[in-house]
Amino acid sequence: MILPPSPPATTTSQPGTESRRKAWSLTALLVVLYVVNYGDKAAFGIIAQALKDELGVSAAQIGLVGSLFFFAFTIGGFFAGALNRWLSLRTVLLVLALAWAAAMLPLVVSATFAVLVASRMLLGFAEGPSSALIHTAAYSWHPTERRGFPGALLASAASVAKIVLAPALAYLAVTFGWRSALIAMAVIGILWCFLWLRFWEVGPYIPAKATKEAVENPDEEPRVPWRRIILTPTFLTGVLLVASIYALVTVVLTWLPSYFEVGLGYSRLEAGSMLAIPSFVGLISLVGGTLLSDRLLARGWSSRFVRIIGPSLCVILGGGILFFLPQIQSAPGAVAVVAIGYGVGVVVLPLFNAAVSEICPPRQTAGTLGVFLALMAVGGLIGPYVTGLIVDAAPDPGLGYATAFQVLGIAAAVSAALTLVFADPERDRDRVRGTA
Repeated sequence: MILPPSPPATTTSQPGTESRRKAWSLTALLVVLYVVNYGDKAAFGIIAQALKDELGVSAAQIGLVGSLFFFAFTIGGFFAGALNRWLSLRTVLLVLALAWAAAMLPLVVSATFAVLVASRMLLGFAEGPSSALIHTAAYSWHPTERRGFPGALLASAASVAKIVLAPALAYLAVTFGWRSALIAMAVIGILWCFLWLRFWEVGPYIPAKATKEAVENPDEEPRVPWRRIILTPTFLTGVLLVASIYALVTVVLTWLPSYFEVGLGYSRLEAGSMLAIPSFVGLISLVGGTLLSDRLLARGWSSRFVRIIGPSLCVILGGGILFFLPQIQSAPGAVAVVAIGYGVGVVVLPLFNAAVSEICPPRQTAGTLGVFLALMAVGGLIGPYVTGLIVDAAPDPGLGYATAFQVLGIAAAVSAALTLVFADPERDRDRVRGTA
């Protein structure tokens, strides 16, 4: 196939003169990539019970696979800054997307527990740097004070994947076998690469690559020591909070269909499709919360109030709701509690990403977000495996899953209380840059 000519990887636009239509179109292309990213994760949760039955493994082993994925994801995340220095955003995201597609296929050919572990760890390592790089690419088209909503669109990719892709993947898995879901995700990933090659350009707000010329440019803001950024209270308490919420996100991706099926009595097809329910709540929370945050920032409200206090209170509310899940006896009631407790808390993800990008110099955005999101992924390393252990130890699976969600809610609420006390992006930005 002969591809049409590709646009240059760099843009000549100056900040404030760029086409907003192009900015939002390319942001949408990055959102689609993030949907593929979360679709790859959701596929595992949808086929988890089928794999458990075919491979004859325990719930703890399935949880271990989920946690090993996020172990590799965490390691990969630390390479985001280096990849941004070595390669352009255009090249590195293309390579990563192709690696995701390739990682889907080994299990299709050879369904063993060892291949399952290896393929999921390969996928995790390739997806690890992508979160920071996707956010960096999107932020290159949006100024600092307007990054809440683009960040929400990226964060909403998890919801879109569960609303749009999860029911389709569940149908494929039930109708044609679980392998068809993996094949479908590989094909979708390859199709995205063609669109990326054709349309991507980098925006004017973040350098495309940390070249020697950019480093030596006297007009560029100087770099600061990484420890000065990472040791700020906003970064440290923010990591604890987003890691606790990400643990909840990964447990939903890995275990929620199983909870609905074996814990609440829904059919396998219903359970896979119902993965969309918490995502509707999360999508409303993400879009509404970040639109409001950007509007408040434009009106002069402090970043601490908009990006720290508001979302932290939402997390405390969501954690309080999840605390009561083990006492809920009806299946629809339990679904509602999970949906609301999950949905109101996930707004913290895009807003804290924006807060962290605020405290670092622009050319260190990819590296800072790479470390931040890699540490966030520790929640994914812990959550699925601990949930599997709790389920195996519980007198019945339904109570085990409910208890796991309760524990996650408590951890998130405690972390949110710490950010309320210690996090302040405006103060830490001045400290990092030596103006305080």
